[in-house]
Amino acid sequence: MLISLRGITKVYRVGVEVVHALRGVDLDIGENELVAIMGSSGSGKSTLMNVLGCLDRPTDGTYLLDDRRTDRMTPVELAQVRNERIGFVFQAFELLPRATALANVELPSIYARGERRRDRRTRARAALERVGLGERMDHRPNQLSGGQKQRVAIARALLNEPAILLADEPTGNLDSSTTAEILRLFRALHRDGQTVIIVTHEDEVAAHCERVVRLHDGRIASDLPIAEDPAGRLLDHVAATGGLD
Repeated sequence: MLISLRGITKVYRVGVEVVHALRGVDLDIGENELVAIMGSSGSGKSTLMNVLGCLDRPTDGTYLLDDRRTDRMTPVELAQVRNERIGFVFQAFELLPRATALANVELPSIYARGERRRDRRTRARAALERVGLGERMDHRPNQLSGGQKQRVAIARALLNEPAILLADEPTGNLDSSTTAEILRLFRALHRDGQTVIIVTHEDEVAAHCERVVRLHDGRIASDLPIAEDPAGRLLDHVAATGGLD
């Protein structure tokens, strides 16, 4: 199993107040799954994303990634996991404004020891080609559309061939047609064997996935294939409007 969570809790202390963000989460995600994690504000979905991405440690419970316990990893090992095993895609793109698309994609490997700049650049070019931006490599973010910026961010996330692509509200800043374009790209990557986890609050986005995990008050309220999830009712509509391919 690629990801296995057992009894995951997360407790924050804000002054005298104790906030239970996660309350005993059990979750398995295998290789080549396309999963949506959903929930309203305060449901715990962002906290769960941070735990899955090794950006935060749980208060209690066990997280196995590639059969390795993350709680036994050193900070250096966790940083290596974040750089090599998990590719992150964010709502705000997080691109350097003065750098070209190619330079932005190179960033995850720029500090890699022993890799020549020419080899790093070759890999970055290949990643941009993979997301359909072969002709935009020398463009800066202000010369790109919102969808193109997100494609650059996805190419950057794919640079080190991660086991997991973890996307946090990846279409939140995009219009409906561009959203469909980006979701088709995620599905294409999934067909190529990529594990994709999308954190979202939108049923329309979740409808493009194969499985939906819904959180409520820090617990998993449901974990269902899309056809059985309430959002599955959107599939006919999305397919009819060209959202699914």
